[in-house]
Amino acid sequence: MSNVNYSGNPDIVGSLRCSQKYLLESYFEKHNTVLDSDFQSFLAHELPLGSCKALRNLNSMIRLPVLQRDLIGEGSHRHLFSSIKFNIQPETISELPAHFCEAVVIDRLPAGVFADPFELQHLVQRGVFFDAAVFGDTNLELPTALSNRSVVEVHMDIGHNILSRHNNGLEINVELPLHARYPPLGGSGYSRVVMDSPDLFIRCSIEQKSQYENCLWMTTVERIESPADAVVWRIPSGNKAHSGVVSIVTFISAFLSTVSIVLAAVYSSDTNSSKNLKKS
Repeated sequence: MSNVNYSGNPDIVGSLRCSQKYLLESYFEKHNTVLDSDFQSFLAHELPLGSCKALRNLNSMIRLPVLQRDLIGEGSHRHLFSSIKFNIQPETISELPAHFCEAVVIDRLPAGVFADPFELQHLVQRGVFFDAAVFGDTNLELPTALSNRSVVEVHMDIGHNILSRHNNGLEINVELPLHARYPPLGGSGYSRVVMDSPDLFIRCSIEQKSQYENCLWMTTVERIESPADAVVWRIPSGNKAHSGVVSIVTFISAFLSTVSIVLAAVYSSDTNSSKNLKKS
């Protein structure tokens, strides 16, 4: 099991009015594939950032978000476990309106790894996630060489009036089932895939004069800098040095199987002919 801690930058980089069910819908209305440069530009410039009248200074309330990530399991089917901890200090704002909040975790999956949208919807139905969706390449059958990247958006319910309660350890745990695509042949027998840190958001529906204002805040988390700190998935793959031998053995096996089938068919035909001659 891999284990890594990120001490995130607690600054809140923006708030926005967000009425769409999924944040990623806006990105994929303009882009067909997932490129980090396009996605960073989307986060910085294309989201309709504006003021949230009910809570203007959320950065003074939520401090020291910390992200811990683990890869659970072995082989080609594993779970990416994320534990996100926030410190909430409501005394910085004298009076807070009624509100309902959810955490939104967006994982840009590396090439060679995918999440099954049907499996995620089953987890939503069981109440494990508040909501979840997969965007990008959702063809589950393609190998790594023929597939594009995908993005997973998971929503977690964090409750009513959570910002009104002093909480030194609000913890959100997300266990995301992931699967490996067939990797290209390599020299070591394994394909190395690095799992980067996710994008984290808090979205709240805040009561304002008998109406509700939907607001979203993005909290920044330090990206992985050192290879030693990365969460790495070593996916089993074919060894390129063995490809020639495997091809020869496969060809011989297929040839012998074909010959055996032909001989069996001829023998069966001769046997039936002999029986018919004896009867006549």
